[in-house]
Amino acid sequence: MEKKKKHVIQHNARPGVYGNVIADIAEKNICPFCAEHLTTYHKKPIDTREHWHVTDNMYPYKPTKVHKLLIHRKHIEHVKNLSKKAKLELFDILTELNVDGGTILMCRFGLADYTGSSVQHLHIHVIQSDPSDPTYDINKGVVTRIG
Repeated sequence: MEKKKKHVIQHNARPGVYGNVIADIAEKNICPFCAEHLTTYHKKPIDTREHWHVTDNMYPYKPTKVHKLLIHRKHIEHVKNLSKKAKLELFDILTELNVDGGTILMCRFGLADYTGSSVQHLHIHVIQSDPSDPTYDINKGVVTRIG
């Protein structure tokens, strides 16, 4: 019997509400970033382009002022599968976002054992920390699992 591909990796999900959502998605064995499920799991869409969805993250890292996700519209798992047009569009989107003060980009692609990703679908986090948040620690900033 062929092993079914996992779309989400539960042990990489943050505990709490997000972890519960990922557990539900794992039970259904669906990809929350694919078109047929995106609006179920991402209620804050901003824009859809030819190659990318842009959405506010439903479960942002803390403490952040900005946490957007750029999700490739096709189910691909690695940047090596990006077309030249998709790469150009990605940089157009990043330029247009133009977040005052700057951002951090974290691209999740490849095997989740190495990336710490909870969703096996190419996506990019656009993050800006929030030093004015009372929970902000100057020695830690925004902390999340990588790898």
